[in-house]
Amino acid sequence: MEAVHQSPHVLIFPFPAQGHVNSMLKLAELLALASLRVTFLNSEYNHESLVRRTDILSRFAQYPGFKFETIPDGLSQDHPRVGAAMRDMFGSLELITKPIFKQMLFEINPPPDCIIGDGILGLTIDVANELGIPIIPFRTTSAGCIWVFSSIFDMIQAGELPIKGNQDMDCLITSVAGMETFLRFRDLPSFCKVSDVKDPLLQLMARETSKNFKANGLILNTFEELEGATLSQMRTKCPKIYTIGPLHEHLKARLADTNQTMSDRSSNSFREDDRSCISWLDKQPKGSVVYVSFGSIAVLPREKLMEFWFGLVHSGKRFLWVLRPENVPRNDGECDVVPTELVEGTKERGYIVDWAPQEDVLAHGAIGGFLTHSGWNSTLESVTAGVPMICWPCFADQQLNSRFVEEVWKLGLDMKDVCDRRVMEQMVNDLMVAKREEILKSATEFAKLAKGSVNAGGSSNCNFDCLIEDIRMMIKNC
Repeated sequence: MEAVHQSPHVLIFPFPAQGHVNSMLKLAELLALASLRVTFLNSEYNHESLVRRTDILSRFAQYPGFKFETIPDGLSQDHPRVGAAMRDMFGSLELITKPIFKQMLFEINPPPDCIIGDGILGLTIDVANELGIPIIPFRTTSAGCIWVFSSIFDMIQAGELPIKGNQDMDCLITSVAGMETFLRFRDLPSFCKVSDVKDPLLQLMARETSKNFKANGLILNTFEELEGATLSQMRTKCPKIYTIGPLHEHLKARLADTNQTMSDRSSNSFREDDRSCISWLDKQPKGSVVYVSFGSIAVLPREKLMEFWFGLVHSGKRFLWVLRPENVPRNDGECDVVPTELVEGTKERGYIVDWAPQEDVLAHGAIGGFLTHSGWNSTLESVTAGVPMICWPCFADQQLNSRFVEEVWKLGLDMKDVCDRRVMEQMVNDLMVAKREEILKSATEFAKLAKGSVNAGGSSNCNFDCLIEDIRMMIKNC
């Protein structure tokens, strides 16, 4: 193994949200396995949650030169950090975190040779460029979403943004190259569905994506065989793109090369996994259970939650539901009584937990389908496990991901913009029975491609080796 003092020192800085931290921790471990020294810079709030609920300190202690550092996210300790309130993070990071980050780079020892910053954290690119430190952004969303964000000004010029009040949302968008045949107005990421082109979040996404394309390269958690057509378009603006996903499967493959496994380690979750759901799954027939999770941020109004619940019970299918305590906002005086029909139906065929070890759940033989919010980590985990999906996207990139799942990859059904118990019941039965054979065929094929991409000689495996070599060369040339 190469001596530690000769290895490049890489600082990794994720956006302070569960999905971003999860995937960038996996990237950090891949870099450590490649004998790079890594500093992982996490928000104080999130680091405290990880230390309390996971084994990250002992797990990463095995890697020479690996260390954790923390930084304020600028929000109060009692800020909810879920739902629409997550928008507050963008302003606080720029105003409070950015100057602290800059000062930290002067003081950290040894100084970083390269920064891998979250691609929507433009402050990392700004500070790195100001201090002359090489930077490679990492985007935790799909290539498709990034390409749409890079096309925001094209859509404005074409008159497709802002969206007009009487716009037919099923009309096709014509100004995003390569997506003219399937991208509808309703499939645009939520940040694009605005009535004013000066909307701060719309401008932020366009601005940060433009910065990403001008950096030393761009790292993506995807694989060529899944998003090759979009990646070809992206490389006309950003030639050096490293597709190294699916990261969770890639890490598993690289650990296996060193005779390590992921079976005895915790997840990277801010919440405590309830592993009793695995014991429940062990008792269910193969492919019989619909797994339900809307991720770590989305907050559902009670009326929508009830529509999903009725639809699941009426479908007659078994279900495992991750229902976070804060997932349902409770107004003063709001009735929390659950109808007897739902209580009895859940006792017969369902199981509800606050949080689940999702990668293990999706890999379990009892799982036959996934009702998902279509976050990119969840989508990739489902693709890799070969599990068909019902997509109910909430915000950000999820609307676009769900369109790709149904229309492009044929891996499931898209339920966006609808929350109705009868539709839910019908879609569950379509996924598990009526349309199962055709969807499962595509799911099995993509799962094979995903696993092949991270094994020796696969596209993501080779791209990661190129990334490591380029980081080493980048340092030598400084």
